[in-house]
Amino acid sequence: MDFMLLLSFVTNVLFVTTLGWYLITNLQWYDYKLTRVILKHHKPHWHIVYFLVPFIAYYTTAGFFPIFFYFALLPATFVWYKKLDKKLVLTWRVKRFLILLVSLTLFQDVLCTLKDACEVYGVFMPIALAYIGSVMIEKFLFMAFYKEAKKKLNSINELEIVCITGSYGKTSIKNFVEQILSQKYKVHATPRSVNTLGGIIRDINESLPSDVEVYICEAGARESGDIYEITLFLEPQIAVVGKVGEAHIEYFKSLRNIIATKLEIMQSPRLKKAYIHNSVTDEPHERVTFFGDGVLNVDATLEGTTFEMKFGDESLKLHTKVLGAFQANNIEVAVQIAKTFGLSQDEIMKAVAKLKPVEHRLEKIVAGGKIILDDGYNGNIDGMRESIRLCSLHDGRKVIVTPGLVESSDELNLELIKEINAVFDIVIVTGSLNAKLFEKNITVKNKIMLSDKSKIQDVLASQTKAGDIILFANDAPNFI
Repeated sequence: MDFMLLLSFVTNVLFVTTLGWYLITNLQWYDYKLTRVILKHHKPHWHIVYFLVPFIAYYTTAGFFPIFFYFALLPATFVWYKKLDKKLVLTWRVKRFLILLVSLTLFQDVLCTLKDACEVYGVFMPIALAYIGSVMIEKFLFMAFYKEAKKKLNSINELEIVCITGSYGKTSIKNFVEQILSQKYKVHATPRSVNTLGGIIRDINESLPSDVEVYICEAGARESGDIYEITLFLEPQIAVVGKVGEAHIEYFKSLRNIIATKLEIMQSPRLKKAYIHNSVTDEPHERVTFFGDGVLNVDATLEGTTFEMKFGDESLKLHTKVLGAFQANNIEVAVQIAKTFGLSQDEIMKAVAKLKPVEHRLEKIVAGGKIILDDGYNGNIDGMRESIRLCSLHDGRKVIVTPGLVESSDELNLELIKEINAVFDIVIVTGSLNAKLFEKNITVKNKIMLSDKSKIQDVLASQTKAGDIILFANDAPNFI
């Protein structure tokens, strides 16, 4: 094999692998939905720079392509990937795709019978076949894992399943229910923000104890039918629909569609009781208990939250170190569920007092004389308003680091900007999604537009000092 032929062979393998790496990275971000990668990507110009232009160059630059690949595309892709704050996780799904892709590329001469055909399809065919093959393998494995998880659920006697959905507060409610019920029962909850059917199935197969008494799941959705699919699989006896708003509005198009999707959880064949936030619906139902109005006299400060709850003629005064007035309603529904499971008022009060804040959701950290409010996983307007209000209670300088609202509207972002202008001394805007809107409307003198999030630590070190409060609001990854 002469040098030029060897160079062409190696370049082709590396080029296809580079494109495949870019593709699978984007697929992982968007839940492996190719339509979302193509039609709903937050930075579609990346597809042009790192996929389309290289693809065209492969067929138009002939013998000069190795120069373009080694001195332009490969370095550019490396820098792009290096700057990502949400890099590719090498799951077995990703490994299977990459192994299939490289194998098809190495043996494409077996797949192509004519030299000309190899030149024409040498890049497109391995990527297309690897994607199709990967999808088929994953569907086969998914069905196998689905049946295994369903069998495991059915094998656990008297297992009570609580499923929680909504636009806001799903993870907080899940964690509060888990912590309170753990006072009396053997409880397991889906980890972190796992809320897809695939994630739930994996949690059941890998982590659900055989002696568990209560399983608490979070259910998320990007399109109609997602909650229904999870509901039919889990068949929860207890359902929760938290507050619903215009989160992910770009996928659902209207608030009505969002509400209809969340209410799919009511179709559980084993449903005994449903707790629904009064912002979702006020339609009476024999198995529905509404929440959202049962909280009184909320006192939410940087030290914790105190409030009263009404139970018919009874009243219960509760205190928690969890921050945020809105969390009172999330705790309210957790307490209602606890009463359904037979916990006494004394047990509930003690459990609420010991509640731990959910990671990255108004999590208070004191370091170097600075107060840090980590609200990185909160992306709704109500939650951000509350975090801003809490910052306004601080006597020192106030700093916010945010990309604004993601998967939301300009109108809501303008409302957020108005709140920010009224409170903060330093505003650091990350990412490009809302950069123009914030640049134009933020009136705070010390305004920093930061497209590269890797520089945040340096900026904070130079701009902040002891005595400051720093709010990280909605720490969206930089592909958004």
